[in-house]
Amino acid sequence: MKIKLLGKNLEELKAVVAEAGLPGFTAKQMAQWLYQKRVRTIDEMTNLSKAAREKLNEKYEVGVVEYSGKIESTDGTKKYLFPVRCAHRKGLNAGCDGSVPEDQLELGAVEAVMIPDDGRATLCVSSQSGCKMGCKFCMTGRQGFHGHLSAADIISQFLAVDECEQLTNTVFMGMGEPLDNYENVMRAIEILTADWGFAWSPKRITLSSIGVLPTLRNYLDDCRCHLAISLHDPFPDERLSIMPAQKAFPLAQVIDLIKQYDFSGQRRVSFEYTMFAGFNDSKRHADALFRMLKGIECRMNLIRFHKIPDYPYDTCPGLIMEQFKQRLNNLGVTTTIRASRGEDILAACGMLAGEHQEKDRQK
Repeated sequence: MKIKLLGKNLEELKAVVAEAGLPGFTAKQMAQWLYQKRVRTIDEMTNLSKAAREKLNEKYEVGVVEYSGKIESTDGTKKYLFPVRCAHRKGLNAGCDGSVPEDQLELGAVEAVMIPDDGRATLCVSSQSGCKMGCKFCMTGRQGFHGHLSAADIISQFLAVDECEQLTNTVFMGMGEPLDNYENVMRAIEILTADWGFAWSPKRITLSSIGVLPTLRNYLDDCRCHLAISLHDPFPDERLSIMPAQKAFPLAQVIDLIKQYDFSGQRRVSFEYTMFAGFNDSKRHADALFRMLKGIECRMNLIRFHKIPDYPYDTCPGLIMEQFKQRLNNLGVTTTIRASRGEDILAACGMLAGEHQEKDRQK
């Protein structure tokens, strides 16, 4: 099995060229071919000598994984399905990069969603196959955990979608909990933002998390990208009933940590709040959110719940959501209702389920 070049940073590419006996400057050339010119094969790296390409081809490959399925919504949203082989057990390097025996990797699938909007093209990218967090209103969480994606798996989603050249932003809001796969997600963000990589501004990237501690602190210390916290209920017992991770990562501790950082500049923090009829949509909830978030420069995004099988709660009526939004705005919490995109192709928030969903739809 050949080793993937995709997902390697500049220092790692320098190690590759040193091992191959190539000039040091070859590493930056390779990075440009991988992340800026976005080639699929080493042979396309035409400013490398033929001998150098032959040497690299003996052990390495680019490693882009093409999508195996695509479906488009009536609103222009597109959902892509990608096959992956990822490490399930803790301690194994995630992804099929040649460093882990193939029989220790689990075959699965992940989805990425491209959302067009007023000249922007945002890729909602996955970081895991399945998810450990088990949120009961999320199709990804209900399928369980199947493995971490490598940085190569994550970056491959950007390179393989049809809109690769038009992408303007990304949100780590696809399948999985990004801060549970911290090393690989941060490696992908490094590639996206480095001048030798995609050279994106950190302002183009948002990471969404339920609030995994202590990697949340690491993210806030190490990264200038935006943060979105999946809040969904301000009361601990209620939140625990729909988000089991509340037990391990109490929301109060997450909020206390966030209050230690400054979000008055370019980096933003927002809170995601999926609304369920008769559960978390009352004046009591709005007032508790205000008290909880007081002192944080933030935005609240209200999300319409997309009904999934065997879940007891229903979609909150539009009028109730508007009243909830207005109360929060009146209290001083900047609040918007997020437009629902791609629901007809099961691409909206909480609806991604990879191969399990695709198989069910084919029955």
